[in-house]
Amino acid sequence: MINYSYQIHRPLREIVYEQIRLRILTGNLKPGARMMEVELAKELGVSRTPIREAIRQLEKEGLITIEPRRGAYVSDISVQDMVDILEVREDLEGLAASIAAGKITKEQIAEMEETAKLYSEAIEKNNTDDIIKYDELFHKQIVNSSGNRTLINLSEIVQDLALRFRYLYYDDFSRYVNMPSEHKNILKALDSGDKEAARRAADGHVKKLKNFVINEGDTAFKTHGKE
Repeated sequence: MINYSYQIHRPLREIVYEQIRLRILTGNLKPGARMMEVELAKELGVSRTPIREAIRQLEKEGLITIEPRRGAYVSDISVQDMVDILEVREDLEGLAASIAAGKITKEQIAEMEETAKLYSEAIEKNNTDDIIKYDELFHKQIVNSSGNRTLINLSEIVQDLALRFRYLYYDDFSRYVNMPSEHKNILKALDSGDKEAARRAADGHVKKLKNFVINEGDTAFKTHGKE
């Protein structure tokens, strides 16, 4: 049950929506899982009304599918969905790195270095939650360092979509052991001020993951979503 006491100023439907959405994005509610209104209402300590409202909103976002006679269930995520997300990330982060290379501060570089360090430590500890947390943060820092608000807002939408993929990806694969060196290459390019080098390092990093999904995805993800 959610502790609502410190969120009393917020609409209940908003809190419930965020809770269910987070469960979907993090894989707590897996692709194909039925959205059982009674069970969710009991678990979250609310009536069925905010649950229904949340389900309708999540359907609009494509995270939930509603079908006649089948009801509502968590939408599948296919290999093509993952590739689509990574194609957008590739261009967005490459552009962001290019812009950032001309104006990133030493303080921002230091923050990203700290994040990269925490990411590496999470890999050593095999802590999946922290691996995902610091990987996501590192990529957000790349975009934020561009200072371009439109780019930042677009990236936040894509990062949310990518979160579902990250939990599936890190659940099954160890490719992330190569990522610390790729993160270092991005940092080096950003710190050099070379816009083209920064673009190549950032979009090349995402492109490698995209190619991995294209080449291995049909087999690797077949148990997690639709083929």
